[in-house]
Amino acid sequence: MSADANRTDRDLEAELASAAAGQVGVPVDAVCVGCGRTRVKRATLEAMDCDPGADPTTLEATDCTSFKHVCYPCQGATWWNPVAVLTGLLESERERERKRGE
Repeated sequence: MSADANRTDRDLEAELASAAAGQVGVPVDAVCVGCGRTRVKRATLEAMDCDPGADPTTLEATDCTSFKHVCYPCQGATWWNPVAVLTGLLESERERERKRGE
């Protein structure tokens, strides 16, 4: 399930496009355990202890474990807890890739 619709106060697409989100993996909304900041991050299925063959669009945040990622305010790599798998962003990204391939 996507939490995209619940995030009206943030620009999730801009957060995903930021270098701070990472370049590889599934877009998730996650909370840094160091500072409590919520940001869009990319994490591989393996990093979140999910089956690498799983369809990310069917995942719930509760299916995923914490993962390590950079937190700039904390000035280093910290643990992040996924709160939502951003399926809307994932589907938009797939659609853009599909259009590029045409």
